[in-house]
Order: sequence, then C-alpha cells, then structure tokens
Amino acid sequence: MQILHMEPLTREAFAPFGDVIELEGARHFPINGGTTERFHDLAAIDVNEAGGRPIVSVFRAQPRAWPVDIAMMERHPLGSQAFVPLGDAGYAVVVAPAGEFDPAGLRAFWAGRGQGVNYAKGVWHHPLLAFGRVSDFVVIDRGGTQPNCDEIALARPWRLAQADPSLVPA
Repeated sequence: MQILHMEPLTREAFAPFGDVIELEGARHFPINGGTTERFHDLAAIDVNEAGGRPIVSVFRAQPRAWPVDIAMMERHPLGSQAFVPLGDAGYAVVVAPAGEFDPAGLRAFWAGRGQGVNYAKGVWHHPLLAFGRVSDFVVIDRGGTQPNCDEIALARPWRLAQADPSLVPA
C-alpha cells in the first residue's frame, strides 16, 4: 500500500490548496474601544458562483482510529469550504490540487490547536479526519440549488502515516 506522510500545516505549504485559518501572523487591530482584538480577513470565502450564498454549519466529526486509509476524495466546484475547529484536538487534512484528480499531487497535513483550513474552490480533499475524541467544526461553505460535491474513489488507496508528535504544536 502507498504511504502518505503528514507535514506540518503552514500557510506557505497549504497555499496551493487554500488558506490556513489561524491567529499567528494574522493582521489584527483593536476594536470596540480597545476591549477586543480583531484578527482580520483570515480566509478567502468564495461561494457566490451560480447564485450561491454563504452558509454556516457545525459538523460533528467522529474520531478516526489508526490506521487510516484514503480511498476517496471530494471537491466542491462552485465554492470554497472553511473548517474552524471548536476544540483543541488535532486533525488531519488530505488534499490534492484542483482540476483533473492526480494521485501524485496528494499531500497530507497535521492541523494543530488553533488551526483551521479553507479549501479553495475545486480543491480535492478528504472528509474530516478527527482523532482522539468527537470534534466539532464551524463550517462556512456554499448554499444553493446546484449540486456542489464531486466524489471519486481512488484506484489504489493510500495509508495515512500516523502523525509524528513533532508536528503537533504545543
């Protein structure tokens, strides 16, 4: 079986696939008379194509057990999809570039405490991969009447290598 190794989730490494949503390094400024710090414009939400509109949901992910095999991927051709964890459990992100699916482009990231992701329109990704406990995510994506989810089965599954503890932020 092919092995897919995880790397740390950073803005630079994830840029071809979308945005990392995190406070570290984000533009911020005080508001509300200095009682609140605003971390501004953290992701490019892109959901208006074909009359779409932004919707906010909560996804409750059941924890996965190791080993994890990646046997399918999905994409949303009409809009981006942002995931912001409500807890502090880490999770895995598996992506491939937008366009015709190419398994050679698969990458896996370990998202640590305080990190969310925004998949750009059309980027292939695996459904939520939470570990350790049930995990809730605020999800901002596209609502509309057109179908907006393509799924594919992989010809050969990939095994996700268990996260190296050094990837997990303190």
